[in-house]
Amino acid sequence: EVQLVASGGGLVQAGGSLRLSCAASGFTFDDYAIGWFRQAPGKEREGVSCIGSRGASTVYADSVRARVTISSDNAKNTVYLQINSLKTEDTAVYYCAAERTAFCKVANMTTYDYWGQGTQVSVSS
Repeated sequence: EVQLVASGGGLVQAGGSLRLSCAASGFTFDDYAIGWFRQAPGKEREGVSCIGSRGASTVYADSVRARVTISSDNAKNTVYLQINSLKTEDTAVYYCAAERTAFCKVANMTTYDYWGQGTQVSVSS
């Protein structure tokens, strides 16, 4: 059974940091890119960042590029998303997803094969 379990969300003050985790199982992790997406209330889901299979590539959305770092621990089948200098506009449910590709992208989320359940990030002012 394929599983993507996102965790690490919570309530933080603006300016703080969070590290989200996406633990994957049920597929060959090394062959898949992992992407992070978020959906704020009343808004469409948008891409945040992704890392290609075996770390072949990394992509960041312009809106978060300076504040976000994505990394992968292939021994743990886990991808991390470090978000620094959190802003209230970062409040959203954050989802991770998997796509079988070395060169990931976040502009088109329809290419992702598997999705996790999401973790809530709330940033207070």
